[in-house]
Amino acid sequence: MMKLVLASGSPRRKELLGQLGFLKADNNTSFEFDILAADIDESHHAGESATDFVVRLAKEKALAGLALYGHDKQAVVLGSDTIVVQGETILGKPTDEANAAEILASLSGKRHQVMTAVALTDGTKTVSRLVTTQVQFCGLTEADILAYIATGEPMDKAGAYGIQGLGGNFVEAIDGSYSAVVGLPLVETRALLCEMQVL
Repeated sequence: MMKLVLASGSPRRKELLGQLGFLKADNNTSFEFDILAADIDESHHAGESATDFVVRLAKEKALAGLALYGHDKQAVVLGSDTIVVQGETILGKPTDEANAAEILASLSGKRHQVMTAVALTDGTKTVSRLVTTQVQFCGLTEADILAYIATGEPMDKAGAYGIQGLGGNFVEAIDGSYSAVVGLPLVETRALLCEMQVL
Protein backbone atom coordinates (compact mmCIF):
# COMPACT_ATOMS: atom_id res chain seq x y z
CA MET A 1 0.00 0.00 0.00
CA MET A 2 1.42 3.36 -1.02
CA LYS A 3 1.76 5.91 1.75
CA LEU A 4 0.34 9.34 0.96
CA VAL A 5 2.41 12.35 2.02
CA LEU A 6 1.26 15.96 1.92
CA ALA A 7 4.23 18.22 1.19
CA SER A 8 2.71 21.33 2.74
CA GLY A 9 2.58 23.01 6.11
CA SER A 10 -0.75 24.62 5.23
CA PRO A 11 -3.51 23.75 7.73
CA ARG A 12 -6.05 24.53 4.99
CA ARG A 13 -4.58 21.94 2.61
CA LYS A 14 -4.41 19.39 5.44
CA GLU A 15 -8.09 19.92 6.21
CA LEU A 16 -9.14 19.73 2.54
CA LEU A 17 -7.12 16.58 1.87
CA GLY A 18 -8.64 14.99 4.97
CA GLN A 19 -12.11 15.58 3.50
CA LEU A 20 -11.34 12.99 0.80
CA GLY A 21 -11.07 10.28 3.46
CA PHE A 22 -14.74 9.30 3.37
CA LEU A 23 -14.11 7.74 -0.07
CA LYS A 24 -12.16 4.92 1.62
CA ALA A 25 -14.78 4.20 4.25
CA ASP A 26 -16.05 1.07 2.51
CA ASN A 27 -12.80 -0.82 2.06
CA ASN A 28 -11.72 -1.12 5.69
CA THR A 29 -8.55 0.93 5.38
CA SER A 30 -8.32 4.28 7.07
CA PHE A 31 -7.33 7.33 5.09
CA GLU A 32 -4.15 8.62 6.65
CA PHE A 33 -1.37 10.76 5.35
CA ASP A 34 1.90 12.10 6.67
CA ILE A 35 2.71 15.78 6.51
CA LEU A 36 6.01 17.48 5.91
CA ALA A 37 6.82 20.99 4.76
CA ALA A 38 8.97 21.04 1.64
CA ASP A 39 10.77 24.33 1.20
CA ILE A 40 11.67 25.19 -2.38
CA ASP A 41 12.85 28.29 -4.20
CA GLU A 42 9.60 29.90 -5.29
CA SER A 43 11.23 32.48 -7.56
CA HIS A 44 9.49 33.25 -10.82
CA HIS A 45 11.60 32.54 -13.91
CA ALA A 46 11.91 35.29 -16.52
CA GLY A 47 9.45 34.77 -19.35
CA GLU A 48 7.59 32.00 -17.50
CA SER A 49 3.79 32.15 -17.82
CA ALA A 50 1.68 32.16 -14.67
CA THR A 51 0.28 28.71 -15.51
CA ASP A 52 3.73 27.19 -16.12
CA PHE A 53 5.01 28.83 -12.93
CA VAL A 54 2.32 27.46 -10.60
CA VAL A 55 2.46 23.95 -12.11
CA ARG A 56 6.26 23.91 -11.80
CA LEU A 57 6.08 24.91 -8.13
CA ALA A 58 3.52 22.18 -7.35
CA LYS A 59 5.72 19.55 -9.03
CA GLU A 60 8.87 20.82 -7.32
CA LYS A 61 7.16 20.72 -3.92
CA ALA A 62 6.03 17.12 -4.54
CA LEU A 63 9.53 16.06 -5.64
CA ALA A 64 11.19 17.92 -2.75
CA GLY A 65 8.76 16.23 -0.36
CA LEU A 66 9.62 12.83 -1.81
CA ALA A 67 13.34 13.53 -1.39
CA LEU A 68 12.77 14.52 2.25
CA TYR A 69 10.51 11.56 2.98
CA GLY A 70 12.81 9.01 1.38
CA HIS A 71 12.51 7.27 -1.97
CA ASP A 72 12.61 3.82 -0.36
CA LYS A 73 9.34 4.21 1.57
CA GLN A 74 6.77 3.51 -1.18
CA ALA A 75 5.22 6.94 -0.92
CA VAL A 76 3.09 9.13 -3.15
CA VAL A 77 3.75 12.78 -2.36
CA LEU A 78 1.28 15.58 -3.03
CA GLY A 79 2.52 19.10 -3.74
CA SER A 80 0.28 22.09 -4.36
CA ASP A 81 0.71 25.78 -5.01
CA THR A 82 -1.71 28.67 -5.34
CA ILE A 83 -1.11 32.02 -7.02
CA VAL A 84 -3.30 35.06 -7.55
CA VAL A 85 -3.10 36.67 -10.99
CA GLN A 86 -4.46 40.02 -12.09
CA GLY A 87 -3.98 40.72 -15.77
CA GLU A 88 -0.35 39.80 -16.39
CA THR A 89 0.73 40.33 -12.79
CA ILE A 90 1.31 37.49 -10.32
CA LEU A 91 0.37 38.68 -6.83
CA GLY A 92 2.39 36.79 -4.25
CA LYS A 93 2.36 37.04 -0.47
CA PRO A 94 2.73 40.64 0.69
CA THR A 95 6.23 41.72 1.68
CA ASP A 96 4.90 44.10 4.34
CA GLU A 97 1.71 45.90 5.38
CA ALA A 98 2.16 48.65 2.80
CA ASN A 99 2.48 46.05 0.05
CA ALA A 100 -0.62 44.24 1.38
CA ALA A 101 -2.55 47.53 1.13
CA GLU A 102 -1.35 48.02 -2.47
CA ILE A 103 -2.42 44.50 -3.44
CA LEU A 104 -5.85 44.79 -1.82
CA ALA A 105 -6.43 48.21 -3.42
CA SER A 106 -5.57 46.70 -6.82
CA LEU A 107 -8.12 43.90 -6.29
CA SER A 108 -10.89 46.25 -5.10
CA GLY A 109 -13.97 46.12 -7.32
CA LYS A 110 -12.20 43.99 -9.91
CA ARG A 111 -12.03 40.40 -11.12
CA HIS A 112 -8.87 38.34 -10.77
CA GLN A 113 -7.81 34.73 -11.24
CA VAL A 114 -6.71 32.24 -8.63
CA MET A 115 -4.62 29.41 -10.07
CA THR A 116 -3.98 26.30 -8.02
CA ALA A 117 -1.86 23.44 -9.28
CA VAL A 118 -1.68 20.05 -7.60
CA ALA A 119 0.93 17.41 -8.38
CA LEU A 120 1.46 13.83 -7.21
CA THR A 121 4.68 11.87 -7.62
CA ASP A 122 6.00 8.48 -6.59
CA GLY A 123 9.45 9.18 -8.02
CA THR A 124 8.87 7.45 -11.34
CA LYS A 125 5.55 8.98 -12.37
CA THR A 126 4.39 12.55 -11.79
CA VAL A 127 0.87 13.73 -12.61
CA SER A 128 -0.59 17.20 -12.19
CA ARG A 129 -3.68 19.31 -12.70
CA LEU A 130 -4.18 23.06 -12.92
CA VAL A 131 -7.42 24.73 -11.83
CA THR A 132 -8.19 28.38 -12.56
CA THR A 133 -11.02 30.16 -10.75
CA GLN A 134 -12.33 33.65 -11.47
CA VAL A 135 -12.89 35.75 -8.33
CA GLN A 136 -14.79 39.05 -8.21
CA PHE A 137 -14.01 41.45 -5.36
CA CYS A 138 -16.43 44.09 -4.13
CA GLY A 139 -15.24 47.66 -3.80
CA LEU A 140 -13.02 48.27 -0.75
CA THR A 141 -12.55 51.50 1.14
CA GLU A 142 -9.22 52.43 2.64
CA ALA A 143 -10.79 51.76 6.07
CA ASP A 144 -11.78 48.23 4.92
CA ILE A 145 -8.24 47.54 3.78
CA LEU A 146 -6.57 48.88 6.93
CA ALA A 147 -8.99 47.01 9.21
CA TYR A 148 -8.30 43.76 7.36
CA ILE A 149 -4.52 44.22 7.46
CA ALA A 150 -4.76 44.90 11.21
CA THR A 151 -6.08 41.35 11.70
CA GLY A 152 -2.81 39.93 10.29
CA GLU A 153 -4.65 37.52 8.02
CA PRO A 154 -3.41 38.90 4.68
CA MET A 155 0.28 38.66 5.49
CA ASP A 156 0.89 34.98 4.66
CA LYS A 157 -1.62 34.69 1.80
CA ALA A 158 -1.05 34.94 -1.93
CA GLY A 159 -2.97 37.97 -3.13
CA ALA A 160 -3.15 39.24 0.47
CA TYR A 161 -6.44 37.55 1.35
CA GLY A 162 -7.92 34.24 2.45
CA ILE A 163 -11.34 33.39 1.02
CA GLN A 164 -12.04 30.91 3.83
CA GLY A 165 -11.30 33.53 6.46
CA LEU A 166 -12.13 37.19 6.94
CA GLY A 167 -11.16 37.89 3.33
CA GLY A 168 -14.30 36.07 2.27
CA ASN A 169 -16.18 39.26 3.22
CA PHE A 170 -14.76 40.90 0.09
CA VAL A 171 -15.56 38.13 -2.40
CA GLU A 172 -18.67 39.08 -4.35
CA ALA A 173 -18.67 36.05 -6.66
CA ILE A 174 -16.54 33.16 -7.84
CA ASP A 175 -16.69 31.21 -11.09
CA GLY A 176 -14.93 27.89 -10.62
CA SER A 177 -13.64 25.78 -7.72
CA TYR A 178 -13.99 27.21 -4.22
CA SER A 179 -11.68 24.58 -2.72
CA ALA A 180 -9.01 25.50 -5.28
CA VAL A 181 -9.12 29.12 -4.08
CA VAL A 182 -8.67 27.86 -0.51
CA GLY A 183 -5.63 25.87 -1.64
CA LEU A 184 -6.52 22.37 -2.89
CA PRO A 185 -9.02 21.56 -5.67
CA LEU A 186 -10.94 18.58 -4.29
CA VAL A 187 -12.38 17.12 -7.51
CA GLU A 188 -9.06 17.24 -9.35
CA THR A 189 -7.08 16.00 -6.34
CA ARG A 190 -9.43 13.04 -5.98
CA ALA A 191 -8.93 12.22 -9.68
CA LEU A 192 -5.15 12.31 -9.29
CA LEU A 193 -5.25 10.14 -6.16
CA CYS A 194 -7.33 7.58 -8.08
CA GLU A 195 -4.92 7.75 -11.02
CA MET A 196 -1.99 7.04 -8.68
CA GLN A 197 -4.05 4.31 -6.96
CA VAL A 198 -3.97 5.96 -3.56
CA LEU A 199 -7.78 6.06 -3.40
